Amino acid sequence: MKTALVLCALVAVVVCRPEETYSTQYDNFNAQELAENVRLLKNYAKCFLDQGPCTPEGSDFKKTIPDAVKTNCGKCNAKQRELIRIVVKALQEKLPELWQELVKKEDPNGQYKAEFDAFLNASN
Repeated sequence: MKTALVLCALVAVVVCRPEETYSTQYDNFNAQELAENVRLLKNYAKCFLDQGPCTPEGSDFKKTIPDAVKTNCGKCNAKQRELIRIVVKALQEKLPELWQELVKKEDPNGQYKAEFDAFLNASN
């Protein structure tokens, strides 16, 4: 009986365990400030493209980009989805050439484009 109880508790822990998510370390990152500053936005884009130096935050974001693109930000919390949408939309509008380079780098065959576009246009 005790073994069955322990087994049920273990199964409950595994089933109820939250899915892996990205660190919340940068959830207070000021994405709006970045989006409004073209020079800064360009520096981050160059970092992501391996064409320029990276800030510590830029380096961390750069490591997350491939997975976020492939999973449509599946490991992002609501705040992270909002921040990514702000930055990506700013890149698309203000630096479209760099945005296209980033798309080629992260999704050269366009296999994630439709789903990522849907993520960008979603409300949450």
